[in-house]
Amino acid sequence: MNMRLVRFTKGLLDIMFYVGMAITVAIPVLFHYVGMYIEKFRTYYVVQCVLYMASGVLALLLVLELRRMFATVLADDAFVMENAASLKRMGKYSFLIAFLSILRLFVAFTPAAVIIIVFSIAGLFCFVLCLVFEQAIRYKQENDLTI
Repeated sequence: MNMRLVRFTKGLLDIMFYVGMAITVAIPVLFHYVGMYIEKFRTYYVVQCVLYMASGVLALLLVLELRRMFATVLADDAFVMENAASLKRMGKYSFLIAFLSILRLFVAFTPAAVIIIVFSIAGLFCFVLCLVFEQAIRYKQENDLTI
């Protein structure tokens, strides 16, 4: 295993998690200042804050699941049911983020609406990968039982 790539990936996931946490907590303050320049953020301040903070929490949960899965990869035991369950949760989180993004369209339409497609595809990808992992785990368990 390429240890430089492993350390880089782990560091990137850690940075994403902690910076994401800080940004999610700072959304009310950030949107107060954004509201000075964009009327929709001033008019729908509370709704925008709730929708973006909920999306931020879901994104943090996604990264948390990735960090959990990465720990099993580091332990050289990636094909475990916990990872399949993580993928299923990540798929749900992705679809919820896409749903919240659809709700945001009614408040303020922006070109960032493309994120709906991105998270919908990510959700589908996670569910398919979950099925692949479950099958791989079954094969691994059968192989472990073979003498």
